[in-house]
Amino acid sequence: MERTDDLDVVFKALADNTRRALLDALAATDGLSVSVLCEEFPEMTRFGVMKHLSVLETASLITTHRQGRSKLHYLNPVPIQQVADRWINKYAQPITRSLVDLKKSVEQSA
Repeated sequence: MERTDDLDVVFKALADNTRRALLDALAATDGLSVSVLCEEFPEMTRFGVMKHLSVLETASLITTHRQGRSKLHYLNPVPIQQVADRWINKYAQPITRSLVDLKKSVEQSA
């Protein structure tokens, strides 16, 4: 089971809509440089984009790889899956179990 502290960092990183948009950009095209990401967010300064990327990297939501002078950023979906496993799946399971049972009951009655 994941430590709560680890998940807190992920939740805090995901709480910001700009960081979620950066993750969406990386999901669409993985391995983007800061320069390319800055073009995706013209309303932000380069420093602002880099600060958001740092938060995402600290939360392990992205990984980086140096290629020459460029630093490429890649989406790491594992922490998001861990959040889903810990929170979403845990609370959705009783509801989905009830719906499956209801479906079986209706099918048996028909």
